[in-house]
Order: sequence, then C-alpha cells, then structure tokens
Amino acid sequence: MSSTDSPASDSSSTTAPGKAPSSCPKRIVYQVETTGSYWTDLQEAVKRISVRDDLARINEIPCARNSLLSGIASGVGIGVIRGMSASVFVASNWAVGSFMLISLGTWTICRRNMEEERRRMQTVMEAIPKRHLNTEQSTSSEPKAA
Repeated sequence: MSSTDSPASDSSSTTAPGKAPSSCPKRIVYQVETTGSYWTDLQEAVKRISVRDDLARINEIPCARNSLLSGIASGVGIGVIRGMSASVFVASNWAVGSFMLISLGTWTICRRNMEEERRRMQTVMEAIPKRHLNTEQSTSSEPKAA
C-alpha cells in the first residue's frame, strides 16, 4: 500500500497553511485568517494576486464566462452604435463603460442566484433526515393489528 493509498491521506490529512496537498495539482487555497490589522491584511491580499494565474484559470471562476461574454457583446454593440454618431474616442469610452457595467451586473446577479440556490439546497439537505424521522415515527406509532 503506497502512501497515497493509505486511509490517513484521504481528507483527514492536514497540510500546512499555504501548502496544497501533493495529490491535488490545483492552485493553492489559502486559509481565510486575518491578523486584525487592516493594512497587514491588505498587504497579504495584494501579495496573493497573480494576474497570470488568475487569467489562466478564469474558466474555474463561477459566472465569469457568462458575464464576460455578455459584457463583451454589449460593449461591442454599444461601441459600434455610438461610433456611428460620435468620434472614435467617445465610442470607445462608451464601449468600455458598457462592458464594465454589464459584466459586473451579470456577474453579481449570477452570484446572487448561485447563493440563493445553495441556501435552498442546504435547507433541503437539512430537511431530508427530519422527513425520514417523521415517517418512521408515524409508522411505528400506529397500533399493530393482532
């Protein structure tokens, strides 16, 4: 039995903060711990920003694809429409502004919908054991015919 097959290396193994398990080649997931100092926490957050890694894994960010596609389409559309009646500079400002507004709006709406769905699933998952207990109690409390 190798060290990766041992039961201790499943989900119960612990790793040092900032270290990813060796079996998971994905990005390092940092623990959300704060020092209590705003500036120290901000400095640590800025150190963790990696544009190259973030852009390489943008497909893993929930709602990013749909919101970026909506923003790009609306930015191009509004930029072209404004370009017909205004200068290139004004049209590009409108295109970038509409891209940002539509992308942030659709991303926010998508994330809110995902959070609502997660909450509904959590309440359903909490209600399932109670439902089984209620049906078992009702069947066991009925008098048995002799």
